[in-house]
Amino acid sequence: MCSCGSPLLVDYNLDELQKNFTAEDLKGRENSIWRYHELLPVEDRENVVSLGEGMTPLVSFTNLGEDMSLENLYMKDEGLIPTGSFKARGAAVGVSKATEIGVDELAMPTNGNAGAAWSLYSARAGLQSTIVMPKDAPEITRTEVSLSGSNLYLVNGLISDAGKIVGKAVKDYNLYDASTLKEPYRIEGKKTMGLEIAEQLNWKLPDVIVYPTGGGVGLIGIYKALKELKTLGLVEGSLPRLVAVQSTGCAPIVQAWENGERESEFWNDSSTLAFGINVPKALGDFLVLDALYDTDGCAVAVDDQAILDEQEKIAGLEGSFVCPEGAATFVAIRKLREEGWIGQNETVVGLNTGAGIKYPDTVQVDPEMLEKNDTL
Repeated sequence: MCSCGSPLLVDYNLDELQKNFTAEDLKGRENSIWRYHELLPVEDRENVVSLGEGMTPLVSFTNLGEDMSLENLYMKDEGLIPTGSFKARGAAVGVSKATEIGVDELAMPTNGNAGAAWSLYSARAGLQSTIVMPKDAPEITRTEVSLSGSNLYLVNGLISDAGKIVGKAVKDYNLYDASTLKEPYRIEGKKTMGLEIAEQLNWKLPDVIVYPTGGGVGLIGIYKALKELKTLGLVEGSLPRLVAVQSTGCAPIVQAWENGERESEFWNDSSTLAFGINVPKALGDFLVLDALYDTDGCAVAVDDQAILDEQEKIAGLEGSFVCPEGAATFVAIRKLREEGWIGQNETVVGLNTGAGIKYPDTVQVDPEMLEKNDTL
């Protein structure tokens, strides 16, 4: 992070890279994020810490698309990545670069999945980690952190409260601050979602990309990736319209976008079952909003009941058990299609950012159904 308090972003010599890098160079490479090593910040391959993350499926959602009157609907399924969420991408690059620059111990606040990913990747790299998360974070993520050997602390509050504790620990014990956008490498891992979407669509960009937004690093990263691809000449035309999805119980980015503002206000008393997007104030909110404005995108808030309904519909129509944040994405797509903001013939990619099985308590089975099953 800059001494002024603003996030730092990694820059590459794209003009030089353009002279000797083409899509053909990717053929035959490993199916992981490291296939794009020219666009990643780790300089020495020996420092790469990997669990095989990347190249997750881009699944055609024909049945759900028909239900929405949308002909070209896709899901980028991050539930099939190591640690069960897209956070593994940021952890892989962040921990790899931390290893390269000689970090011994890192610390970070988390809503659950990021802490799980960073603690497990740190364990693989031989680094010590300190993770602080709300006590209401999903139990599975707490277990992942604990089993990794990380120093786990639970706070009676939100991720913003966890962030204050980490900030003090970083100063008091000289730890490496791996908080969202406090170091520039997590975003480089997450941007590979954008690189993969472009490659999986044969370098033809979709019209719309919809993303569940808490801290917003994934959306910022996708936007960064698409701009880099355009500079390299690998894609042409307008960038996809980017959509940030939040919960009605925590929608600071949506409120700022609706008011035409460049920064958001802290959202008091935030609450949503989509725990991963329960972020009252994102450090990189201005970067998220820039991405929306620059691509003629928008921000949408959806309620918890609609998330549960969509989660069930996706499972029933497409056979995918998505996480609540992923379900929120498709609620937003449905809403934007109904409003005409998304056209019937447009190509739309929604991000499912994690596996539904990491949230076992989100969906409650009807007791009458259980009783009926017991009698079979």
